[in-house]
Amino acid sequence: MSGPADDSGRIPKVTGSVQDWTQLQIDCVRRWHDEPMANPYSGWLGWVCQQHAFNFKLWHEEDVARNPNVTDARIAEVKRSIDRLNQQRNDWIEKLDDAITEFIQQSSVVVAEDAPINTETPGSAIDRLSIMSLRLFHYAEQLQRQDVDAGHRSKVEARWLLCQVQHADLSASLQTLIDDIFAGRKRHKTYRQMKMYNDPSLNPEMSG
Repeated sequence: MSGPADDSGRIPKVTGSVQDWTQLQIDCVRRWHDEPMANPYSGWLGWVCQQHAFNFKLWHEEDVARNPNVTDARIAEVKRSIDRLNQQRNDWIEKLDDAITEFIQQSSVVVAEDAPINTETPGSAIDRLSIMSLRLFHYAEQLQRQDVDAGHRSKVEARWLLCQVQHADLSASLQTLIDDIFAGRKRHKTYRQMKMYNDPSLNPEMSG
């Protein structure tokens, strides 16, 4: 998949609402199941789409990893792919949070001295919404199956409806957080993942 349409390396201005970002995720999940993955968006939306793409790839690699009929060699290959994609996914969560930090500075937002900090960053919430859009799509896909009984369909429908509620709740909570951050009512920080297992200098299994 190609990168954002204006992949210049510059940190983009944060644009749109949470509803715009989540609709992008939902639309991309549908489109990428029918045609080659592509990121036609620019700026902030291009970054949201790029982060979403790693979750899309991860989801389907995780499915393969649980297939009891694939060879051990294929499982090893998929596990390495999952590890790589997960690192990229986390890197892009940080990129989204860095973009928000940059936008706050450029907008001269005055943060109250006693402003609290949220337990989750906007980038992490965007990541969770990305995963939720994938879950909603695949549960809806299960509802269309003709080879399952009523019990299976009832279970899937209950989970699909719950996912819709959770998606709506998280979307509203993220919009409130974004509004509070840009109004100076909450502080924003990028929290570095600092993964150790992919660093040869920190993982003894890699350095020997």
